[in-house]
Amino acid sequence: MTEPSEVADDREETGPLRRCIATGESGPVERMIRFVVGPEDRLVPDIAGRLPGRGIWVSATPEAFERAFAKRLFARAARRSVTVDPALPSTVDRLLERQCLDLIGFARRAGELVAGFEKVEALLRRSVVGVLIEASDGSADGRGKLSRLARDAPIVALFAASALAEAMGREGVVVHAAMPRGGLAQRFVAATDRLAGLRGLA
Repeated sequence: MTEPSEVADDREETGPLRRCIATGESGPVERMIRFVVGPEDRLVPDIAGRLPGRGIWVSATPEAFERAFAKRLFARAARRSVTVDPALPSTVDRLLERQCLDLIGFARRAGELVAGFEKVEALLRRSVVGVLIEASDGSADGRGKLSRLARDAPIVALFAASALAEAMGREGVVVHAAMPRGGLAQRFVAATDRLAGLRGLA
């Protein structure tokens, strides 16, 4: 079996695919995590993909991260000595979760999110849901009823009811929420796909 390349791709980062330093395979940026070498040669996760510098890409899977750490592939990709925080995987997980929850808050403020069983059910029956969001600690009965109405809409159940409520600026808990079809729902699904992949849930 051919070993994956352990250096950064020299191609310009203009296409829709990036090459993972751990697997050697190219994939869509939505399923990968970008890193850059920051001040004092420290490796910095670039969750939003906006930091200056040449990107170092790793697939959002536990296996890819484990290999990148074990083989010291970040330094090889950067072609220089790089300081990598041992807690980097948990930091990336936390940043990805924060990105997802921030998108929920943004969708609420933009009027692109409904919450509560009845409102979500009504949106589902209109077949205009872009993503169904269920609390990970919600009752199986309630989740099952709405999931059956979701048809082909993605279902995200990564966050506790208290975290969903906090993201929406509410007190207490939120068990059911949904976003209508559109750009915000697509961005949220892409963000949660990365988080689920990193957690080995995809």
